[in-house]
Amino acid sequence: MSGHKLPKLHNAMWPGLVGKGDGEGQEPPISLEKMLDLTAAAEVNGQKFEGIDYFLFLPHTDPQASDDELKRIADMIAGKGFSVGSLVAPVWPGTVGDSAMGDSAARLRFLDAVRMACRIAKVFNEHGVRQYGVIRIDSAEFGVQKWRDNPESNTALIAETFREAARIAADSGERLAAEGEICWAGMHSWKDMLDLLEEVGMPETLGFQADLAHTYLYLMGYNAPEHALLKEPYTEDEFYAAYEKMTDKLRPWTIDFHVAQNDGQVHGAGSHDKTGKHCPADDPNGKLDIVKCSSYWLKDAPSRGIQHICWDGCMFPNATLENPSTWNTILSRMLDVRAECGWE
Repeated sequence: MSGHKLPKLHNAMWPGLVGKGDGEGQEPPISLEKMLDLTAAAEVNGQKFEGIDYFLFLPHTDPQASDDELKRIADMIAGKGFSVGSLVAPVWPGTVGDSAMGDSAARLRFLDAVRMACRIAKVFNEHGVRQYGVIRIDSAEFGVQKWRDNPESNTALIAETFREAARIAADSGERLAAEGEICWAGMHSWKDMLDLLEEVGMPETLGFQADLAHTYLYLMGYNAPEHALLKEPYTEDEFYAAYEKMTDKLRPWTIDFHVAQNDGQVHGAGSHDKTGKHCPADDPNGKLDIVKCSSYWLKDAPSRGIQHICWDGCMFPNATLENPSTWNTILSRMLDVRAECGWE
């Protein structure tokens, strides 16, 4: 058993929401309290999850909830034995926000979503349930092809929106982490993500959120073949050479980290389409050695302010999410990551 106390081990609440709904072929969302209970029930050799990361939107949370309502939610989370880490701002069309490369009205809605997230973070921080973590954003623009119409100006526009969002966050004592995922325009390859981070140029306030499942498809260049670092079939040596190249570029920016698994497929549900497919932690088709791949991202993690890591597994069937063995397996793998990559 590892003696490391850090990073703290968190579970994400949004798998109960992402891809869920009342549309054809969709399953209903799983409530926040149910997700908390599923997480709290997991235990491996006396070890349990220590916190949650949290999506700030309905039906889990009304982003316009009063301070008193938010304090009640914080009490419920703390009552389950958890702290709150990173928060996901509702930046997408159909939530509070809109495209970061849209017109002026859309970009103002994006910034409103960041302001709401910062307000909720302040309530949680003052309550005491939250003492670390970031606020996660992305470009909120699924139109990768639209971005390609003028890559330079569209990246500049996203960067301008992100800079203003970072100023809002800094005024609240928060940091923003841009999620690397192939479905987000201007963030859809490792190179385009790096270019955007550098264009924003505010590393003290806006960094990168790495997810093992999503960044695997960065390697393959799924939405940007010109930036592919790896092609099937590949050897183990070829994989890690490519992986090291990618992580060396993005790790200095990485301030939030998701443990995940990927089977190499692209998956989506509802409006959340064409992104890296999350798999169960023990999926026999998983492409990643979770512990070894995590070590590339978590090298020198304390120097970047990382205090926790989070499991992310979206778009699983409800039957999988409601199966206790799912969470015990995930927690076991998270403990393996901390044993190999942890500190303190």
